Amino acid sequence: MAEAPSRRDARSRLELQAIHALLEEQRRRIRAYVELQQSCAPVRAPAPPPVPSGPSGHEVLDALPQPAVLVLPLLSEDGSVRDAFYVRQNAAARAYGASRLPESALPLWSGPTALFEQFPALARTAVPAMLARAHRERAPQGPETIEWLVSTARCPVRLNDEVRVAPCGEHLLITWQPGHRQRMTEAAQRLVRTCWAEWNLGDLHVEPSRRFHEVLGLPGDTPAPTLSDLAAAVTPGTLPRLYQALYDVILRKRKTECEVRLEGAGERVFRMVAEPVRIAPGSLVWALRAVLIDVTAERRRRDSAEYAAREVHRQLERVEAVTEVADVLRQAVLPQFQDELGSYGLDAAAVYRPDAREARIGGDWYKARKLPDGQPLIALGDARGHGLEAATLMAKLRYALAGLAYTEQPVERLTQWLNEVACADGTESTATAIIARYQPGQARLRWTCAGHPRPVLLRDGRATQLPDPVDGPGLTLGVLPDTTYTAATTDLRVGDIVLMYSDGLTERRECDPDKDTRRFLAAAEECLTEAVPSAGHDALQDYAERLVARLDGPHRADDATLLAVRRIATG
Repeated sequence: MAEAPSRRDARSRLELQAIHALLEEQRRRIRAYVELQQSCAPVRAPAPPPVPSGPSGHEVLDALPQPAVLVLPLLSEDGSVRDAFYVRQNAAARAYGASRLPESALPLWSGPTALFEQFPALARTAVPAMLARAHRERAPQGPETIEWLVSTARCPVRLNDEVRVAPCGEHLLITWQPGHRQRMTEAAQRLVRTCWAEWNLGDLHVEPSRRFHEVLGLPGDTPAPTLSDLAAAVTPGTLPRLYQALYDVILRKRKTECEVRLEGAGERVFRMVAEPVRIAPGSLVWALRAVLIDVTAERRRRDSAEYAAREVHRQLERVEAVTEVADVLRQAVLPQFQDELGSYGLDAAAVYRPDAREARIGGDWYKARKLPDGQPLIALGDARGHGLEAATLMAKLRYALAGLAYTEQPVERLTQWLNEVACADGTESTATAIIARYQPGQARLRWTCAGHPRPVLLRDGRATQLPDPVDGPGLTLGVLPDTTYTAATTDLRVGDIVLMYSDGLTERRECDPDKDTRRFLAAAEECLTEAVPSAGHDALQDYAERLVARLDGPHRADDATLLAVRRIATG
């Protein structure tokens, strides 16, 4: 049962209070630590040594850790920088040039050199504008990412640097650092939606990465959120995870990770990997350093996969339930023959193969049973559609025929009445059928055809399709009310086999029905030669199984049913 909103809100407030209390208690510990350190007796500082004279400009330049070049701008009349004289460089600049450029691309140092004359591609970057602004405004410029090419005898060299320009007396100081590191870091953050930050627990200062605001979806001009701000932005469902992660880092002093969901459009999901930053080994935690990875798309894919898995499970349960119902229904409507027709000189065998796409049963049905008037009823039909809907219609027609047959009316009348039943059931309730009565005294089969494949007669090893009734085959059941049907008569000899079948056994996609019938006739003859010569029921069942197996296969897209009736003696 879902938790009431008021209870969820109260729980969220308690969890937020717990996070605030955890952070506040850690601040108290840090303050106490600092006060303890400051209360220690101060160490008396020694007397300062004599101050030597200041370093030269060249020494200061070489002390800079990043590459630096001192230039003297050459201005045009409009104040723009026409060029800049390359006056001096430091050791880091010389090392950078040696690592990135061949010696042939570097000027031989013999005094000030025109920078843009030596490197023309540099004049087409933002460097000239940065030099002009620094000279005019007397203020540092940059950093700006500068990309340019240097042509060498071997191959062009691409340089990618983060450049700053600052006024230095009458000169300008150009400093740079390889920009690919910073750009690769930013690209990595953009590509995998990752950012990081370090939260100081004593003074609440936050040191975020460059794309921190963008990855978290925050306005760029807002302060970086504190841990309390982050907790306030987390959805109530993930607050316990955040609290546990903070507890593990701050109090247990160990690395941890959790998944949190931020409120707002789309509720973006982040995986947070955090570690403690200590003042000294073994001391309390001064800061929390964490990487935040946007896993919203991954989570949505996982949620979709889990939903799909649940749907598959529900569908499997539904199929199992439908299959169970269908099995029971099949047992009820598709009988197994014993010696029911033996007293009339007949033997019958049936084989049913359900559509593999459906739940073990479809619209095929058959019936062969004795009636009080001494004329056995033999019928086979195929209700339109698949699954339980077709099975329901099939059951209606089969039981309707069973009741109508007790009227002792001829098969023409039975078929007409069955058509009315189908028409009354709805516009989608259509079916085909062969309905027959066997007259034992004359060994005669009278049958009607309602849009169904005509029966096949096996006699003396030859298979032939029985001819249509005089007025042709009748309409499919359920198409048009008040339809009349005519019957055909077939006299049977001892040993004759009549095969009634549904079109699922013979039809193939994009194939000619006549070709399907010829294939059925050929298979019926071939299987007869392979069958064990016997007049028993088992032999007839074996023959029917062989024939269905010969015609069946993965190409079948419907139920397949075969009803074989053999005359075994004079009735």
